[in-house]
Formats: sequence, C-alpha cells, structure tokens
Amino acid sequence: MSHPSPAQHPQPEQSAQPAESVWRLPGLLPLVGMTVMGFGGFATLMSVVPLWVVRGGATETGSGLVTSSLLITTVITQTFVPRLLRRFGHAVVLSAGLIALGLPSFGFALSSDLAPVLALSAVRGIGFGILTVTGSAVVADLAPPARRGAAIGAYGLGIAVPNLIFLPLSVLVVDAVGFTPVFVAGAMPLLGIPAAVVLGRIVRSHRAAPRQPTTRPSNGRRRQDVLRLMLPAGVLLSVTLAGGALITFLPQLVSGAGWPRSGFLASIGLLVLNGIGALTRWLIGGVADRRGAGRLMIPLLVLGAIGMVLLAVSLHRSNVAVLLIGLGLVGCAYGALQNLTLLSAFQQVDRSRTDTASAVWNIGFDSGTAIGSTLLGFIATQAGFVPGVIVLGLLMLAALPAAWRLAIHPQPPGLAVRNDR
Repeated sequence: MSHPSPAQHPQPEQSAQPAESVWRLPGLLPLVGMTVMGFGGFATLMSVVPLWVVRGGATETGSGLVTSSLLITTVITQTFVPRLLRRFGHAVVLSAGLIALGLPSFGFALSSDLAPVLALSAVRGIGFGILTVTGSAVVADLAPPARRGAAIGAYGLGIAVPNLIFLPLSVLVVDAVGFTPVFVAGAMPLLGIPAAVVLGRIVRSHRAAPRQPTTRPSNGRRRQDVLRLMLPAGVLLSVTLAGGALITFLPQLVSGAGWPRSGFLASIGLLVLNGIGALTRWLIGGVADRRGAGRLMIPLLVLGAIGMVLLAVSLHRSNVAVLLIGLGLVGCAYGALQNLTLLSAFQQVDRSRTDTASAVWNIGFDSGTAIGSTLLGFIATQAGFVPGVIVLGLLMLAALPAAWRLAIHPQPPGLAVRNDR
C-alpha cells in the first residue's frame, strides 16, 4: 500500500493534547483576522469589476480578461514570494501585499474602460499573490502535522466567510445603490495591516525555534518537490476552473437565462456556492486528519461534475431549483477540495519546504480561476454559457487519475518520518 500520512500515525508529542482547540495555536487568530480583511476586499470586487467593464461596453471576453489580468500577476508574484519572505520577513511582505491588494480599489471608480481596469486588477494581483502564498504557508508552519487538516479548515474559514458574505452582498449593493460604495469597501485589505505585523512577529519567533531546519535544498531536490506537487495542484486546478468561472460569471449567466430579479437570484446563487464551500472546507479538515486527504478527493470530483451538469440543465430549462442544487454540489467540491489538496501538498514535501508547497498550490488555484473565467467567457461568446459549463464539468473528471494516485500513495517514501519530527 502506501506510506501512512502523519495524521494516521501521530507521534507521542503531537497526541498528548488532542482535545485542545486548533484556535489556540499561536498566530492562528491574527492570521485569520488578516485573511478576512484581505479576502474580504478580494471577494467584494470579484464579481463586480467584470460587471463594471461590461457596463462600460466590454464583451464577455473582456469581462473574463479582468479576472485573468488579476490572476496572471498573482501567479507570477507567487513564484517569487518564498524568496521575498526569506529576504524581508513576513511582516514587511504581508503589509506590502495588503496595500497592493486594497489601495487600487479606489481607482476603479474613476473609469469603467477596459484598459485602466485591467491595469488596476494587475496591481491587485501582486498583493493577492503575496497574501495567498504567505497565508497558507504560515498554516503549515504553525500547526503540527497531525493538526494540519483542522488548522487549514480554520484558515479556510477566514477565506470562505468573506466570500460567503461579500460576493453576494456586493452584487446586491450594486443593484440597489451603485458601484462606488463597493469600490470603497474593496479597500478593506488595508485594515489587515496591523494583524499582519503581529503575525510576522509570531512567525519570526516560531521559526527561530531549534526544530526548524536551516539547510537549503539542492536544485535537484526542488525539482523533485515541484514534480510531486503537480498531482494535488492538478486536482485543485480542475475544480477551480469551475469555481472561478462561476464566481466571475454567475450574475451574467443568470441574467442571460432570462429569470426575473436576476440580481437577487445571482446573489442567492453565490451565497449557496460559497456558503456550502465554506462549510465543507472547514469540516473536511478534521476528517482528512483521520482518514487521509487523497481518498476523499475522488467522490468530490464526481460530485462537482454532477453539479456542473445540473447547472447546465437549469440554464437550458430555466429551472431555479436545479440551478441552486447544482451550485450546492459544486460548492461542496470546491470548498472541500481546497482543504484536501493543500493538505496533500504539504504531505508531498519535507517540513522545511512548506513555502514551496504553498506557492505551487496557490499557482494551481489561481491559474485554474483565471483559465476558467477566460475559457467560459470565450465559449459563451462563441456558443453560449451551457456548452461552457459542460466543458468545465468534464475537466473535473479529467483529474480523477491524479486523485486516484494520491489516494494510493498519499506521501512519498521517507517523508512521513521527517515531517513529524
């Protein structure tokens, strides 16, 4: 069979206090607080800025480019974050990232033309790249391996709750009041800077402990790590293709189907998608610590693909109930697989390489979101939203071989012992 995960055979020092709440881990509360502010600003603008450029005359393809512009610079930035953290420290890098993510929000109110909106989105992508890689790497650094699933679940709440609240609320506010209040609220990452400074101090003291390795891996070791990380990143990419496309296009997708009160229905749909996603991302962590991450991925990929089929059926037949059921199933897969693939990514590398695991995982997440929104926008322009939704559902099933491989071999040989030290 496979090499057991740390959760399956915890070391004595990790199991001495199993009942202690994961929220008591040093640094977790400032991490979650900073994450809520950062992702709050991100979620507030995620569906609104593409809608803003459509109001300014852009096509669906141009609307998809808004998300792509943000996430292209996100992915590029993510490749440099581990080096930036080693050179400048967490407090400085995180504070700069929150400024880059929050400050450009004020600029959107000045123009709905595509070019300046794309430029501002690109700047925000730099900040988002810093926030995503650093946040998930810190979780692995602060939590012992046997508690990582639960800690990732808690961190996931800091990501999912802002999506749950601000994604649908921002669309409602645009319909009721207009875009300007939403652009002001999009600057909330600036409020997370104090928590980032506190977190930086905790991480610095934590990494000064003797248990942290000081040797730097060879280039060959880095390449091996990245190759192993392709499996969880590939599974993640398949589900974020669908999730990113739906978050970007759901308001337009619903209005194009001709339903009355489309703005309200889109808000409800985003609430279902992200609400169930938040719940499953949180709850799956403890289950994964006990059962292993890989074996849970397969049914979730199938469930997400079924949800996309139901979504396509609902658009074809204008059935609101089927729409919401489909979004719920996709949300279940979208939320749970984020937790499981991140946990699996940390299992692929030594504990000293969690920054690399975080960077690769986040590149998979944001690449999927960018490609998904662009792909759905392109197919919708050519053939409509229904074929685009079906294609994204099929791409989820294409990740089943990678999930099967992770279920059989959750950890490379030798890493189970090293990670638990």
